[in-house]
Amino acid sequence: MSTSAPELSAPEFLQLVADGHRWQILTELGRSDRRVGELTELVGRPQNLVSYHLAELRRAGIVSARRSSADGRDVYYRADLYRCRDLLGDAGRALHPGLGLTPTASHPAAPRRPRPRLLFLCTGNSARSQIAEAFVEHRAAGTVEARSAGSHPKPLHPNTVRVMADRGIDLSGRSTKSLTRFTRHRFDRVITLCDKVREVCPELPGTPIAAHWSIADPAAAGDSDEVTYPAFEDVADEIEGRVDLLFADLGTPPMERSHHG
Repeated sequence: MSTSAPELSAPEFLQLVADGHRWQILTELGRSDRRVGELTELVGRPQNLVSYHLAELRRAGIVSARRSSADGRDVYYRADLYRCRDLLGDAGRALHPGLGLTPTASHPAAPRRPRPRLLFLCTGNSARSQIAEAFVEHRAAGTVEARSAGSHPKPLHPNTVRVMADRGIDLSGRSTKSLTRFTRHRFDRVITLCDKVREVCPELPGTPIAAHWSIADPAAAGDSDEVTYPAFEDVADEIEGRVDLLFADLGTPPMERSHHG
């Protein structure tokens, strides 16, 4: 279980992210989980400097790390954008009570445009990618088209059905699909949720925007349901939070979340 993030004063947080390289690292990690070698190329700085900045961001609880399930020598880094949001809001309020972050005001409806087409991928298409597809479908109200598939499909995990039913989404009739089914389809974005499938994902037509969400397979958490089901709940919560950010990136406001107990 992860420890709670350290307390940061407003000056400490602003000083931390004022460094241009750290800000660029956070920006890249806001788009996709990355390995240090990828960040080195994207930022254009030596690996030892990137690793130093990552260590500072991790110490502040703004970035987390998870060892790759595809290659145990690799580590994926992820930005905690919700913590960044909260710290930015705290900094604004510390300067003046009227400067706390507030919800963005609604704007007039934009001209109709083609629905963004998303493809979510994992190895078995039995849990993570199905959960992501379901959340997008459920909350997009027809404004976004989502599909999911796996490099090596296997039956839908019963806990996938259970955990989504707890959130008011019925997946009992869903089937799993192979990635090969979509290799000639055009998508605007392809999001991998499994470190292994990221390594084998083929190039798809139209050069879609690619992103990676490094999320552990909940089915691998243990042998007993008492251990496995909470892992599915944690994964569903994480994916729902990432889907919220994805909608914001797409410029498509989602429906309100379904509450579950």
